[in-house]
Amino acid sequence: MKYDPIKSSLGSFFNKSPYSRILFYKLLDLLLLRTWHVKKAVRSWKKHHSGEKQILDAGSGFGQYSYYLAGHVRNAKITAVDVKEDQIRDCNAFFDRIGLNNASFMEADLTKYVEENTFDFILSVDVMEHIEEDVLVFKNFHKSLKDGGMVLISTPSDQGGSDVHHHDHDEAYNNDGSKSFIDEHVRDGYNINEIQEKLKTAGFSKTESRYQYGAPGKISWRLSMKYPILILNRSKAFAPLLFIYYLIVFPFCLVLNIVDVNGKHKTGTGLIVKAWK
Repeated sequence: MKYDPIKSSLGSFFNKSPYSRILFYKLLDLLLLRTWHVKKAVRSWKKHHSGEKQILDAGSGFGQYSYYLAGHVRNAKITAVDVKEDQIRDCNAFFDRIGLNNASFMEADLTKYVEENTFDFILSVDVMEHIEEDVLVFKNFHKSLKDGGMVLISTPSDQGGSDVHHHDHDEAYNNDGSKSFIDEHVRDGYNINEIQEKLKTAGFSKTESRYQYGAPGKISWRLSMKYPILILNRSKAFAPLLFIYYLIVFPFCLVLNIVDVNGKHKTGTGLIVKAWK
């Protein structure tokens, strides 16, 4: 079972007009707990940084975070990169249509992409778990940041962050032994100390890391994301029933997300990591 094809199908469905695309972003903002944590960290960074800022969205995907940054960080110029040419083309067309001209998208491989001493802030959400040569990417981030610049990374932890364990090189399984719907990751998640050490190896002078998706977040993720995706993997015919499903479960997920984003967790299936040059 695959995760990326479901995401692509949903993206195509909501891409019929600029309004439905923006609605898609809003729904992701509500449902994806990682977005809550990322936005909280971005707001914290923004409080202490004014004036014109150069921002890199490293692994921009559907453009959800570039859209947020372009609209909420004053005087920001967003450079968004991704390896998927179709998504880059799609995002450029969408941003042109809505007249949001302070963000531009380009195809790039993060293991090769460097813009020395250019960016004040780099955001990388759900990217590093897909890249084998992670230290090389961290070194590129470090080179691309201005002195005093910060990188913010959201990624699964090794506490079950990918909800997957590999029994061999070809198959991925959930903790309960069933086959996982996430099999695009090259690692099952980062140890909280490991990723900070790798960032320091890459040259960063200071790092901070904390868990996200504690006990409340894990329940919310299963209710709001995992189970609906498993259902859609069985058959797209179940899609109309998801509206009723979300009417029932969303209020509980909302409360769980609020608790998770405002709490401190001794462990969790996700990590929010900051590093400064």
